[in-house]
Amino acid sequence: MLNNRRWYDSNEHTEKALELLKDMDENKRRALAKDLTTFVKQVKEMRDDNDENDVSIGIDRVFGLYKISNSRRWYDKVSILSYALKTMSTLPKEDFYNIMEGVHSTLAK
Repeated sequence: MLNNRRWYDSNEHTEKALELLKDMDENKRRALAKDLTTFVKQVKEMRDDNDENDVSIGIDRVFGLYKISNSRRWYDKVSILSYALKTMSTLPKEDFYNIMEGVHSTLAK
């Protein structure tokens, strides 16, 4: 059986966070995306300061970045959210999933 799952479907919190973001008011979604981008850049800076190892983002996420550049999905059309997700996708999977879990738990309240 072929695995047709999207890169974000491999994590429960990521999938649910994106569902909640999709239904969110556009202004709130843009504000959250801006905050996410700022936070992710801070995480990347801390990682760069503390870790000298190269990070592989994986073929699924590389393919996801390619699809983002083609603007095929709903969140690709919200440029600031698309940028936040692109930036997040370059983090190690554990960091990415932890951030998405935080987004999900915050939005689910």
